[in-house]
Order: sequence, then structure tokens, then C-alpha cells
Amino acid sequence: MCLIVVGWRAQADYPLVVAANRDEFHARPTAPLCRWPDAPDIIGGLDLEAGGTWLGIRQDGRFAAVTNVREPGMTKGAQSRGALTRNFLTSSLSAAEYAAKIDPAQYSGFNLLLADGDSLLYFSNRDGSPRLLPPGIYGLSNQRLDTPWPKLLTARQKFAEALCELPDESAFFALLGDASIVADKNLPETGVPIEWERLLSAVFVRSATYGTRASTLAWQRGDGVLAVREDSFGPNGRPLQSSRISTSE
Repeated sequence: MCLIVVGWRAQADYPLVVAANRDEFHARPTAPLCRWPDAPDIIGGLDLEAGGTWLGIRQDGRFAAVTNVREPGMTKGAQSRGALTRNFLTSSLSAAEYAAKIDPAQYSGFNLLLADGDSLLYFSNRDGSPRLLPPGIYGLSNQRLDTPWPKLLTARQKFAEALCELPDESAFFALLGDASIVADKNLPETGVPIEWERLLSAVFVRSATYGTRASTLAWQRGDGVLAVREDSFGPNGRPLQSSRISTSE
């Protein structure tokens, strides 16, 4: 997943709100949003290649999401980053306890967000020790938390505006569907060719072989009700399906 914006206790009626785009090669096998067959209290997609997930949330509000760190040429880690999220969602450890048990050397560069109902934690094996985050709005792409890439700045601003409109979800999916390419002079320099920098500068990435596979909005209301919607896409941003799971239904 290449873009996540999280509102952690930033809106009184919705203590946890997550809007995210997962960017991946279209050839990688994926199961869409579902209740996991072996853990039906967990809602999320599944990576059918390595068995983990990029984003998931449990009925009690336990949440996990991961992005890779863009670092071309680095040796691949021994363990799949998707296991970091899956193992947290199926555990009973607090976010801090779980993060303390991670061996960061086993993984390629990762950014991990964990929420256990009482706290939100950020941990990257490229950015020092795990840290608990105070209430606020946070953005994550393929660098460190809140790195000011243009698409992340835009997404955070639009997310803050959309929070005020809940339970109307349309503004969140408008921001996740923004395919605007950033001007060359404002592009970050992350070690990939300029053609890739342009492609990846959009919130919604679109090409024949690689792009946004899923746009997800998950929120938990103050009374504990949880809702997750995922819109999935094929090559060149072709819509495939829209799925929604709510604990109120």
C-alpha cells in the first residue's frame, strides 16, 4: 500500500478513520475485502502470494497497515512485510508490546501503523524506535511518517475536510481517486526513473501493469460500530468491484 491517511481521535464521533490506496503490480494475486475465513472478526484484503495483508481491522477496532519504503536496489528481507500486519491483528498484545518483539532486520524497509484501541503506534525499520502518536491526522506513503511529498500533503488536507462530512463517505473516495500528476519541479527524488516518479506522484496511480489496486475507507464510530468499504481496480484504473462490511448489519 502506498498511501494511508489516519485520523486518530481527531473527530469526536469517529475515533479512528483510515483512508488508503494500495498500489501494487496487477499480476500479484489478491483476495478482495472480506471477513477472513480463519478469523471472521478481522476485515481486510489478503495477499494470496505471501499470505499477509496491507491493511486490516478487527471488530474491536484493532487496526494495522503497512507500506514499503522506496529504496531501489536494496536486498529483499527474509520475511514478508504483510506478516507484520496479519500477526498483529490475530494477537492480543498491545501495539507497543507487539512492536517490541519485531526483528526489523528480517524485513525490507517498512512503515507500520498499529492501533490497539487505546493507542496508535508508528514503527519503521528505517526511522528509529517505535513511537506512540498523539491524537491527530497522519499521512504515510513510501517514506517516513508525514514526509511532505506533494500527494501526501494534498491527501491530508482533503482528509481533514472530509472528516467533517462523515457519515457521508464521498469526499474520501474523491481524494483517493485523485489521479493528478505532480509537476516535475515538485517531484520527490526517490531513486527511480523520472517516468516512475511522475506515475507514482498521483494519489491514484494508473498504468497497464502497476497501479492502485484498492481504495479503502475504514472508520469506527464512538459507539464501536465499524464500517469498511473497498473499491478495487484493474489495469489502467478500470473499476472491478465495490465491497462494504459493517458491524451494524
